[in-house]
Amino acid sequence: MKIVILGAGAVGSTLASLLSEEHDIVIVDNNSSVLSHLEEEADLKTILGGCSYPNILVNADIANADMVVAVTGSDETNIVSCLIAKVLNSSIKTIARVREASYLRGKTKEAMNSGLIPIDIHVSPEQLITDQFQGLIDIPGSLQVLEFGDGLLNLVAVRAVKGGPMIGHEIGDLKKHMPRVDTRVAAIFRKGESIIPSGSTTIEADDEVFFISKKGEASDVINEMRTKEDPYNNVIIAGGGKIGSRLAKATEGKHNIKIIESSPDRARYLAEKLSSSVVLLGNVCDKALLHDENIEGTDVFAAVTNDDEANVMSCLLAKEMGAHKVVALINNPAYVDLVQGKGIDIAIAPSEITIGTFLAEIEGKDVLKVHSLRRGAAEAIETLAKESPSGKESCIGKELGEISLPEGATIGALIRGNKAKIAHDHVHLRENDHVIVFLTNKKHLKEVKNIFSPK
Repeated sequence: MKIVILGAGAVGSTLASLLSEEHDIVIVDNNSSVLSHLEEEADLKTILGGCSYPNILVNADIANADMVVAVTGSDETNIVSCLIAKVLNSSIKTIARVREASYLRGKTKEAMNSGLIPIDIHVSPEQLITDQFQGLIDIPGSLQVLEFGDGLLNLVAVRAVKGGPMIGHEIGDLKKHMPRVDTRVAAIFRKGESIIPSGSTTIEADDEVFFISKKGEASDVINEMRTKEDPYNNVIIAGGGKIGSRLAKATEGKHNIKIIESSPDRARYLAEKLSSSVVLLGNVCDKALLHDENIEGTDVFAAVTNDDEANVMSCLLAKEMGAHKVVALINNPAYVDLVQGKGIDIAIAPSEITIGTFLAEIEGKDVLKVHSLRRGAAEAIETLAKESPSGKESCIGKELGEISLPEGATIGALIRGNKAKIAHDHVHLRENDHVIVFLTNKKHLKEVKNIFSPK
């Protein structure tokens, strides 16, 4: 497949590197140094210039491309680029990152859905990031919370902590501890290395455990891996921008929300828009403000400003002053590993969250969802099970334990109709089942896809 990527920021560059091994990639940007670096790192073609300029798109051979992915820093550039791409190639598939919420509602949303605005797929990073933060707040003790099957299943990461009931016990003992909860441990990362778990694998303190559970049951599993945490009540959101305001609106009905915003105009707007959240005018790094707002009694402090430094420093300050859990939005993915676990409980990179949505669209209709995990080192996918073409061996009708998967791949669960089924070896696979697969090596995604949806 020939794919033109417009914008070489964190998302565009990562996409280009991931896809260049299997696809013909052209990436366009007006930053020559970034393009030079990409040319050295990956097998792709670069074009220097404005992403929405027709002559630049012609130079990128848009007429022969199968897909254009517009991920520049400007919504307007992304929208115009897709429009020009459709003019130059009416059959091209267009995918655009669109941040501004007003583009995604009312008549403009209708125009996108109808094709009047020629964007086939639009991705809203702010909503994806908000969902990620909301999951961390709603499920105490989690490191990452992802959804499959429109919320029927959760894939959850948790750090095993000394004192948890399962520490020193085999995974097979989970059923004895929780006879009414069905779950499957998909992977364990121990000292940075992946372990494919079996029933005899022993959980150790500091393991990063990924498990699949049905909706509403994740907290039961987490409480086996660490000492039980009470539900979070008091939440402070540092930053009242697009993400902060969405997060406050999504969580204020279930939690006591305070939101800190430095702009008087924005603070007034938030006070009018939000129903029960308390809006505080001030600096997110103001020690006196945090003290006055009882930071030591705060269950979650979430820093979501547009400034990485402000997010890191406010989280470190909040943690030092007694906040139970601090979560920082880090726009530069290179900084995530530097800060997570070093005074900051969880660091979230927007590019990692966004990448999976683009990958799912690029992989085609048989891959319904892709989630990037552990800063891109692993992936979890939701793929469709299809009967094989004549003459090829099919996995349909087989027991899950009989299906041969590449090393590091684990079936976690199935979605059949509107019901979720945790994967066990004796369960038979049926056509049109949605299969949730965990991959500790993302390079096996294509192989796994071909096992369940062979061409």
